[in-house]
Amino acid sequence: MEFLTGPLEHAFFVRALIAAAIVGTVCAVVGTYVVLRGLAFIGDAISHAAFPGVVIAFLLKIPFLLGAGVAAVGTALAIGFVSRRTRLRTDTTIGVLFAGTFAVGVFLFSTIEGYVADLFSFLFGYLLSTSNEDLVGLVILGGLVLATIAILWKELLYATFDPLGAAASGLRVDWLDSLFLGLVAVTIVISLQAVGIILVVAMLVTPAATAQLLAVRFGRMMAIAVAVGIGSAVAGLYLSFWLDAASGATIVLVMTAAFLAAFALGPRTGLLARRRPLAT
Repeated sequence: MEFLTGPLEHAFFVRALIAAAIVGTVCAVVGTYVVLRGLAFIGDAISHAAFPGVVIAFLLKIPFLLGAGVAAVGTALAIGFVSRRTRLRTDTTIGVLFAGTFAVGVFLFSTIEGYVADLFSFLFGYLLSTSNEDLVGLVILGGLVLATIAILWKELLYATFDPLGAAASGLRVDWLDSLFLGLVAVTIVISLQAVGIILVVAMLVTPAATAQLLAVRFGRMMAIAVAVGIGSAVAGLYLSFWLDAASGATIVLVMTAAFLAAFALGPRTGLLARRRPLAT
């Protein structure tokens, strides 16, 4: 029991545990839509696009999350706008804006003399340094994302599986797409604290991808994704504590292990697929 109860004696670990559960939940819910829409690359793109916002926030002495949020949401909306106006493929637009915005961040970062530890924490995560103020911000942002998805559950689902039919029925699919990209951006900003810019795409995609190997119904897929997201975040945090390793990287490794287990043993691709029909 010492493995489970020992870390709970430290206030910083309890805060990190709560933060990990929030991040795991929000990323899994939004990530389910991301995976079904085939937009896995967008998580990596928007997370890197948040970097110049972090650097600018450092230079202006304002909260990092504010700068990251403005940059991430702005880039997400720009991706949707440029794609619609130019009729370029979304992945093409993502590639252009992703490279450009990240280059801005690297350029600004290169102008700062000396080693900047606070900025490096956003590259690799700083979950164990979560403060009470950070938790409040996570609860507010996470609650906002989940509430929006709950309110527009049917509309987002319709636009995901049948965008042409949704448009024909009168839904503003372009507006829903822009809103969804904004939700992805906010989710990524939330995740920066847990795993940092470099690994944030794993938090967004891996739990949902794992769930897709285990279920075909949307509701069940999202439930499994949430379970994988929370379970991996909590397990990874405990392992990082006892192994004295980077929390973000450990969480992502646990998620990857869960995906590989689902691939090897799951009812769609693994050993169980040879023994019984697909379970839904």
